[in-house]
Amino acid sequence: MKTDFVEIFQTIRASLQPYATVGFSNRVNSETSFDLWSDKNVVIEGKQRNEVFFASVIIQKGHVGFYYMPVYTEPDMKKIFGPDLLKLLNGKSCFHINKLDDALMLQIEEALAAGFKLYKEKGWV
Repeated sequence: MKTDFVEIFQTIRASLQPYATVGFSNRVNSETSFDLWSDKNVVIEGKQRNEVFFASVIIQKGHVGFYYMPVYTEPDMKKIFGPDLLKLLNGKSCFHINKLDDALMLQIEEALAAGFKLYKEKGWV
């Protein structure tokens, strides 16, 4: 069980980084923040966009924030979350993580894979 925010951040960032090689790019890659964006020109809900946010991890004051946009754009994505991950959801797309074990990390990795599949199907990446 990891409780150190830096260690939690680094573990989640390590799971995000491979997605930077399959169509996403990162704008921020620091010791406290990492994000992924698709730089594709797409139309979402009738609006032209030249980028689409996918996910990020940020060390906050009282938690590590895991921001996961697929659940915001497709609320049914919540159905894929395990109960441990779902109870950490605060708002529409931010998970507040204070402790990270292997089971929770597996749920995050499964969510990332499902989100990537969704973005791929929609042509956003």
